[in-house]
Amino acid sequence: MANTPSNMIPLRTQAPNFNLFDTVSHKTISLQELKGVKGTVIMFICNHCPFVIHINTEIVKIANSYREKGFRFIAISSNDVINYPQDSPEKMTTHARENNYSFPYLYDATQNVAKAYGAACTPDLFVFDEYLKLAYRGQLDDSRPVNNIPISGKDLRHALDCLIEEKANNTIQKPSIGCNIKWKK
Repeated sequence: MANTPSNMIPLRTQAPNFNLFDTVSHKTISLQELKGVKGTVIMFICNHCPFVIHINTEIVKIANSYREKGFRFIAISSNDVINYPQDSPEKMTTHARENNYSFPYLYDATQNVAKAYGAACTPDLFVFDEYLKLAYRGQLDDSRPVNNIPISGKDLRHALDCLIEEKANNTIQKPSIGCNIKWKK
């Protein structure tokens, strides 16, 4: 298992726009169509990463809970599917259904979106405010597949609660740790 940290891009960075194929609805969708009224969570994930598998249930739970509070969640897979066929769009569709994703699961075929966001690993989480300015980037919580810390989603939940309460997030934002994005050669 690789231990690649996320890049901690500057807070207040504007979310790069995109138009990507959604493997759930089978439509091409833009960020502007998907963004939330209160905020938008963009998660770079994939099907096979043990770090993502470890938190899948919690991200679905958080997405379902915060949707009614004005947040939209967007999952994106940017992995090279030639060398990692388990991350193909067809398998993304199956994975989304099996894990009860209540959010779009987009395929970044060119990897340009991952590069524009500075995504480095899976999972790599970005929280944007209502104006699509970066308010949080980093980990879900301190739990990892091998450290026996219970999954709570506390870091992501805190970031979302700060946006709801319109207060500054003064906690230290820790990078996510996960498998590196599988870049095309």
